[in-house]
Amino acid sequence: MASSVTPTPADSAPPLDTAAALLFIINASSGAQDIDAKRAVIESILGARGRRGELLVCQPAELARVAAQAAAKAVANHTAVVAVGGDGSLNAVAQAAHATGCPMGVIPYGTFNYFARTHGIPTDPAAAAQLLLDAQPLPVQVAAINDRVFLVNASLGIYPELLQDRETYKARFGRSRWVAFVAACATLLRAQHKLRLHIEMGGRARDVQTLTLFVGNNRLQLQQFGANPADTMAGTPGHGSMAALMLRPIGTMSMIGLMLHGAMGRLGEAAGVESFEFQHMVVRPRLLPGRHEVVVAFDGEVARMRAPIDFRVLEKPLYLLQDPHAAGAAAATAADEEAAP
Repeated sequence: MASSVTPTPADSAPPLDTAAALLFIINASSGAQDIDAKRAVIESILGARGRRGELLVCQPAELARVAAQAAAKAVANHTAVVAVGGDGSLNAVAQAAHATGCPMGVIPYGTFNYFARTHGIPTDPAAAAQLLLDAQPLPVQVAAINDRVFLVNASLGIYPELLQDRETYKARFGRSRWVAFVAACATLLRAQHKLRLHIEMGGRARDVQTLTLFVGNNRLQLQQFGANPADTMAGTPGHGSMAALMLRPIGTMSMIGLMLHGAMGRLGEAAGVESFEFQHMVVRPRLLPGRHEVVVAFDGEVARMRAPIDFRVLEKPLYLLQDPHAAGAAAATAADEEAAP
Protein backbone atom coordinates (compact mmCIF):
# COMPACT_ATOMS: atom_id res chain seq x y z
CA MET A 1 0.00 0.00 0.00
CA ALA A 2 1.37 3.43 -0.92
CA SER A 3 2.05 5.77 1.95
CA SER A 4 -0.46 8.59 2.25
CA VAL A 5 -0.15 11.23 4.94
CA THR A 6 -3.54 12.75 5.72
CA PRO A 7 -3.50 16.56 5.94
CA THR A 8 -4.93 18.01 9.14
CA PRO A 9 -6.90 21.23 9.58
CA ALA A 10 -4.57 22.73 12.19
CA ASP A 11 -0.95 23.41 11.29
CA SER A 12 0.20 22.09 14.65
CA ALA A 13 -1.71 18.81 14.40
CA PRO A 14 0.49 15.72 14.00
CA PRO A 15 0.61 14.03 10.56
CA LEU A 16 -1.18 10.71 10.11
CA ASP A 17 0.16 8.11 7.67
CA THR A 18 -2.75 5.91 6.58
CA ALA A 19 -0.34 3.17 5.49
CA ALA A 20 1.14 2.81 8.99
CA ALA A 21 -0.36 0.35 11.45
CA LEU A 22 -2.69 1.81 14.09
CA LEU A 23 -1.64 0.76 17.61
CA PHE A 24 -4.60 -0.61 19.60
CA ILE A 25 -4.10 -0.83 23.40
CA ILE A 26 -6.42 -3.31 25.10
CA ASN A 27 -6.67 -3.72 28.87
CA ALA A 28 -6.68 -7.44 29.70
CA SER A 29 -8.60 -7.01 32.97
CA SER A 30 -11.92 -7.82 31.30
CA GLY A 31 -11.09 -11.50 30.71
CA ALA A 32 -10.08 -13.65 27.74
CA GLN A 33 -13.56 -13.99 26.21
CA ASP A 34 -14.09 -10.24 26.19
CA ILE A 35 -10.63 -9.67 24.70
CA ASP A 36 -11.36 -12.14 21.92
CA ALA A 37 -14.56 -10.24 21.10
CA LYS A 38 -12.68 -6.94 20.99
CA ARG A 39 -10.00 -8.46 18.76
CA ALA A 40 -12.65 -9.79 16.39
CA VAL A 41 -14.33 -6.38 16.04
CA ILE A 42 -11.06 -4.59 15.31
CA GLU A 43 -9.64 -7.21 12.96
CA SER A 44 -12.90 -7.41 11.01
CA ILE A 45 -13.03 -3.66 10.37
CA LEU A 46 -9.34 -3.45 9.49
CA GLY A 47 -9.58 -6.43 7.13
CA ALA A 48 -12.62 -5.05 5.32
CA ARG A 49 -10.79 -1.79 4.63
CA GLY A 50 -7.36 -3.23 3.89
CA ARG A 51 -5.78 -1.35 6.81
CA ARG A 52 -3.08 -2.45 9.20
CA GLY A 53 -3.23 -2.60 12.97
CA GLU A 54 -1.19 -3.88 15.88
CA LEU A 55 -3.13 -5.14 18.88
CA LEU A 56 -1.34 -4.69 22.21
CA VAL A 57 -3.02 -6.60 25.05
CA CYS A 58 -1.68 -5.84 28.52
CA GLN A 59 -2.49 -6.24 32.19
CA PRO A 60 -3.70 -3.17 34.15
CA ALA A 61 -0.32 -2.78 35.88
CA GLU A 62 1.39 -2.64 32.47
CA LEU A 63 -1.03 -0.20 30.87
CA ALA A 64 0.96 3.00 31.47
CA ARG A 65 4.23 1.44 30.24
CA VAL A 66 2.66 -0.11 27.13
CA ALA A 67 0.84 3.13 26.32
CA ALA A 68 4.08 5.16 26.63
CA GLN A 69 5.96 2.75 24.36
CA ALA A 70 3.13 2.72 21.82
CA ALA A 71 2.91 6.52 21.80
CA ALA A 72 6.65 6.83 21.11
CA LYS A 73 6.30 4.34 18.25
CA ALA A 74 3.27 6.21 16.92
CA VAL A 75 5.25 9.46 16.75
CA ALA A 76 8.10 7.76 14.89
CA ASN A 77 5.74 6.10 12.38
CA HIS A 78 3.25 8.99 11.98
CA THR A 79 0.39 6.87 13.24
CA ALA A 80 -1.99 6.87 16.23
CA VAL A 81 -2.57 4.99 19.46
CA VAL A 82 -6.10 3.75 20.07
CA ALA A 83 -7.54 3.19 23.56
CA VAL A 84 -9.92 0.21 23.70
CA GLY A 85 -11.89 0.18 26.94
CA GLY A 86 -13.45 2.31 29.65
CA ASP A 87 -12.47 5.54 31.38
CA GLY A 88 -9.36 4.16 33.09
CA SER A 89 -7.94 2.77 29.85
CA LEU A 90 -8.70 6.01 28.00
CA ASN A 91 -6.97 8.03 30.70
CA ALA A 92 -3.79 5.93 30.63
CA VAL A 93 -3.53 6.18 26.84
CA ALA A 94 -4.34 9.90 26.92
CA GLN A 95 -1.46 10.50 29.36
CA ALA A 96 0.97 9.01 26.84
CA ALA A 97 -0.57 10.52 23.72
CA HIS A 98 -0.69 14.00 25.23
CA ALA A 99 2.93 13.78 26.44
CA THR A 100 4.29 12.76 23.02
CA GLY A 101 1.83 14.69 20.86
CA CYS A 102 0.71 11.68 18.82
CA PRO A 103 -2.95 11.31 17.72
CA MET A 104 -5.25 9.17 19.84
CA GLY A 105 -8.31 7.16 18.85
CA VAL A 106 -11.03 5.70 21.04
CA ILE A 107 -13.10 2.51 20.90
CA PRO A 108 -15.34 2.91 23.98
CA TYR A 109 -16.37 0.02 26.22
CA GLY A 110 -17.35 2.00 29.33
CA THR A 111 -20.65 2.47 31.18
CA PHE A 112 -21.24 6.14 30.39
CA ASN A 113 -18.67 6.97 27.66
CA TYR A 114 -18.94 10.73 28.23
CA PHE A 115 -15.68 11.52 26.45
CA ALA A 116 -16.53 9.53 23.33
CA ARG A 117 -20.09 10.83 23.09
CA THR A 118 -19.05 14.44 23.58
CA HIS A 119 -16.66 14.20 20.64
CA GLY A 120 -18.94 12.38 18.22
CA ILE A 121 -17.45 8.90 18.64
CA PRO A 122 -20.07 6.13 18.41
CA THR A 123 -20.59 4.01 21.51
CA ASP A 124 -20.96 0.92 19.31
CA PRO A 125 -17.41 -0.51 19.10
CA ALA A 126 -17.68 -1.57 15.44
CA ALA A 127 -18.93 1.87 14.41
CA ALA A 128 -16.17 3.53 16.46
CA ALA A 129 -13.53 1.35 14.79
CA GLN A 130 -14.97 2.20 11.39
CA LEU A 131 -14.82 5.92 12.16
CA LEU A 132 -11.12 5.68 13.08
CA LEU A 133 -10.19 4.76 9.52
CA ASP A 134 -11.60 7.99 8.06
CA ALA A 135 -10.94 10.32 11.00
CA GLN A 136 -8.61 13.26 11.32
CA PRO A 137 -6.67 14.35 14.43
CA LEU A 138 -8.48 17.35 15.87
CA PRO A 139 -7.52 19.25 19.05
CA VAL A 140 -9.64 18.74 22.17
CA GLN A 141 -9.25 20.26 25.61
CA VAL A 142 -7.64 18.28 28.39
CA ALA A 143 -7.06 19.24 32.01
CA ALA A 144 -4.67 18.26 34.77
CA ILE A 145 -4.85 17.46 38.46
CA ASN A 146 -1.30 17.99 39.71
CA ASP A 147 0.80 16.13 37.13
CA ARG A 148 -1.96 13.84 35.81
CA VAL A 149 -4.05 14.51 32.72
CA PHE A 150 -7.80 13.95 32.90
CA LEU A 151 -10.43 13.96 30.18
CA VAL A 152 -13.81 14.00 31.96
CA ASN A 153 -13.58 14.80 35.69
CA ALA A 154 -11.41 14.91 38.78
CA SER A 155 -12.39 15.22 42.42
CA LEU A 156 -11.65 14.82 46.08
CA GLY A 157 -13.89 14.05 49.03
CA ILE A 158 -16.91 11.80 48.78
CA TYR A 159 -16.72 11.28 45.00
CA PRO A 160 -13.63 9.03 45.17
CA GLU A 161 -15.50 7.01 47.82
CA LEU A 162 -18.45 6.78 45.43
CA LEU A 163 -16.20 5.33 42.71
CA GLN A 164 -14.82 2.70 45.06
CA ASP A 165 -18.34 1.72 46.16
CA ARG A 166 -19.43 1.56 42.52
CA GLU A 167 -16.68 -0.94 41.71
CA THR A 168 -17.84 -3.11 44.61
CA TYR A 169 -21.46 -2.99 43.42
CA LYS A 170 -20.44 -3.69 39.81
CA ALA A 171 -18.48 -6.77 40.86
CA ARG A 172 -21.56 -8.09 42.65
CA PHE A 173 -24.46 -6.95 40.45
CA GLY A 174 -22.93 -6.25 37.03
CA ARG A 175 -22.18 -3.14 34.99
CA SER A 176 -25.12 -0.82 34.33
CA ARG A 177 -26.23 2.76 34.94
CA TRP A 178 -28.82 1.52 37.45
CA VAL A 179 -26.13 -0.23 39.52
CA ALA A 180 -24.04 2.96 39.39
CA PHE A 181 -27.01 5.01 40.64
CA VAL A 182 -27.74 2.64 43.55
CA ALA A 183 -24.07 2.67 44.55
CA ALA A 184 -24.08 6.49 44.48
CA CYS A 185 -27.14 6.62 46.74
CA ALA A 186 -25.54 4.24 49.24
CA THR A 187 -22.38 6.35 49.36
CA LEU A 188 -24.22 9.65 49.77
CA LEU A 189 -26.47 8.39 52.57
CA ARG A 190 -23.50 7.46 54.74
CA ALA A 191 -21.50 10.58 53.88
CA GLN A 192 -19.94 11.97 57.04
CA HIS A 193 -16.42 13.22 56.37
CA LYS A 194 -16.15 16.96 55.80
CA LEU A 195 -13.30 18.46 53.85
CA ARG A 196 -11.86 21.76 55.01
CA LEU A 197 -10.32 23.44 52.00
CA HIS A 198 -8.41 26.64 51.31
CA ILE A 199 -9.12 27.52 47.67
CA GLU A 200 -7.02 29.95 45.63
CA MET A 201 -8.40 31.04 42.26
CA GLY A 202 -7.98 34.10 40.07
CA GLY A 203 -6.09 36.07 42.69
CA ARG A 204 -8.72 35.39 45.34
CA ALA A 205 -8.77 32.94 48.25
CA ARG A 206 -11.43 31.52 50.55
CA ASP A 207 -11.97 28.74 53.08
CA VAL A 208 -14.83 26.26 52.66
CA GLN A 209 -16.24 23.09 54.19
CA THR A 210 -17.58 20.54 51.73
CA LEU A 211 -18.37 16.86 51.35
CA THR A 212 -16.82 16.81 47.89
CA LEU A 213 -15.14 19.04 45.32
CA PHE A 214 -15.96 17.80 41.82
CA VAL A 215 -14.25 19.31 38.77
CA GLY A 216 -15.81 18.68 35.35
CA ASN A 217 -14.09 18.98 31.97
CA ASN A 218 -17.06 17.55 30.06
CA ARG A 219 -20.22 19.50 29.24
CA LEU A 220 -22.28 16.38 28.57
CA GLN A 221 -21.74 14.96 32.06
CA LEU A 222 -22.50 18.32 33.66
CA GLN A 223 -25.67 18.63 31.57
CA GLN A 224 -26.76 15.15 32.71
CA PHE A 225 -26.30 16.25 36.31
CA GLY A 226 -28.25 19.42 35.57
CA ALA A 227 -25.31 21.30 37.06
CA ASN A 228 -23.73 23.09 34.10
CA PRO A 229 -22.98 26.54 35.57
CA ALA A 230 -24.08 29.73 33.88
CA ASP A 231 -21.23 31.25 31.88
CA THR A 232 -19.03 33.16 34.30
CA MET A 233 -15.95 33.46 32.10
CA ALA A 234 -14.80 33.10 28.50
CA GLY A 235 -15.45 29.61 27.16
CA THR A 236 -17.58 26.85 28.62
CA PRO A 237 -16.53 23.59 30.33
CA GLY A 238 -14.56 21.69 27.71
CA HIS A 239 -14.03 24.81 25.59
CA GLY A 240 -11.66 27.07 27.53
CA SER A 241 -12.73 26.43 31.11
CA MET A 242 -13.78 23.78 33.62
CA ALA A 243 -16.65 23.66 36.09
CA ALA A 244 -16.40 23.01 39.82
CA LEU A 245 -19.21 21.68 42.00
CA MET A 246 -19.08 21.77 45.79
CA LEU A 247 -21.50 19.92 48.04
CA ARG A 248 -21.88 21.60 51.42
CA PRO A 249 -22.43 19.39 54.50
CA ILE A 250 -26.16 18.65 54.87
CA GLY A 251 -28.46 16.39 56.89
CA THR A 252 -29.94 13.04 55.86
CA MET A 253 -33.30 14.39 54.66
CA SER A 254 -31.57 17.09 52.62
CA MET A 255 -29.29 14.40 51.16
CA ILE A 256 -32.33 12.42 49.99
CA GLY A 257 -33.65 15.56 48.33
CA LEU A 258 -30.25 16.06 46.71
CA MET A 259 -30.33 12.54 45.26
CA LEU A 260 -33.79 13.14 43.81
CA HIS A 261 -32.59 16.34 42.17
CA GLY A 262 -29.60 14.44 40.74
CA ALA A 263 -31.79 11.62 39.44
CA MET A 264 -33.95 14.15 37.61
CA GLY A 265 -30.96 15.98 36.14
CA ARG A 266 -31.57 19.05 38.31
CA LEU A 267 -28.62 18.92 40.68
CA GLY A 268 -27.83 22.58 40.09
CA GLU A 269 -31.18 23.53 41.65
CA ALA A 270 -30.57 21.62 44.89
CA ALA A 271 -29.80 23.47 48.11
CA GLY A 272 -26.23 23.10 49.28
CA VAL A 273 -24.71 22.75 45.78
CA GLU A 274 -22.43 25.51 44.52
CA SER A 275 -21.03 25.63 40.99
CA PHE A 276 -18.59 27.94 39.23
CA GLU A 277 -16.22 28.02 36.26
CA PHE A 278 -12.46 28.44 36.29
CA GLN A 279 -9.24 27.82 34.37
CA HIS A 280 -6.80 27.34 37.27
CA MET A 281 -7.50 26.53 40.91
CA VAL A 282 -5.20 25.53 43.77
CA VAL A 283 -6.77 23.59 46.65
CA ARG A 284 -5.05 23.19 50.02
CA PRO A 285 -6.86 20.62 52.19
CA ARG A 286 -6.50 20.87 55.96
CA LEU A 287 -4.82 17.55 56.82
CA LEU A 288 -3.97 15.84 60.09
CA PRO A 289 -0.47 16.52 61.44
CA GLY A 290 2.14 14.45 59.61
CA ARG A 291 -0.10 13.77 56.61
CA HIS A 292 0.70 15.27 53.24
CA GLU A 293 -1.48 13.30 50.80
CA VAL A 294 -5.19 13.27 49.96
CA VAL A 295 -7.32 10.71 48.11
CA VAL A 296 -8.37 11.96 44.66
CA ALA A 297 -10.16 10.55 41.65
CA PHE A 298 -9.68 11.30 37.96
CA ASP A 299 -11.54 9.65 35.07
CA GLY A 300 -12.71 6.83 37.31
CA GLU A 301 -9.29 6.07 38.82
CA VAL A 302 -8.59 6.58 42.53
CA ALA A 303 -5.14 7.56 43.81
CA ARG A 304 -3.30 9.49 46.50
CA MET A 305 -1.72 12.84 45.66
CA ARG A 306 0.46 15.19 47.64
CA ALA A 307 -1.19 18.47 48.63
CA PRO A 308 -1.71 21.13 47.44
CA ILE A 309 -3.97 19.92 44.63
CA ASP A 310 -3.63 21.93 41.43
CA PHE A 311 -6.46 21.88 38.85
CA ARG A 312 -5.86 23.60 35.52
CA VAL A 313 -6.86 23.65 31.87
CA LEU A 314 -3.82 22.70 29.79
CA GLU A 315 -2.74 24.90 26.91
CA LYS A 316 -1.52 21.90 24.92
CA PRO A 317 -4.48 19.96 23.45
CA LEU A 318 -4.94 16.24 22.88
CA TYR A 319 -5.26 15.35 19.19
CA LEU A 320 -8.25 13.04 18.99
CA LEU A 321 -9.22 11.07 15.89
CA GLN A 322 -12.64 12.43 14.94
CA ASP A 323 -14.97 12.84 12.00
CA PRO A 324 -14.74 16.63 11.57
CA HIS A 325 -18.27 16.78 10.10
CA ALA A 326 -20.02 14.59 12.69
CA ALA A 327 -18.31 15.56 15.97
CA GLY A 328 -20.31 18.69 16.76
CA ALA A 329 -23.64 17.29 15.58
CA ALA A 330 -23.21 14.07 17.56
CA ALA A 331 -22.33 15.95 20.74
CA ALA A 332 -25.42 18.13 20.36
CA THR A 333 -27.60 15.04 19.80
CA ALA A 334 -26.18 13.34 22.89
CA ALA A 335 -26.90 16.44 24.96
CA ASP A 336 -30.49 16.56 23.67
CA GLU A 337 -30.96 12.88 24.59
CA GLU A 338 -29.74 13.51 28.14
CA ALA A 339 -32.04 16.52 28.49
CA ALA A 340 -35.12 14.64 27.28
CA PRO A 341 -37.55 13.50 30.04
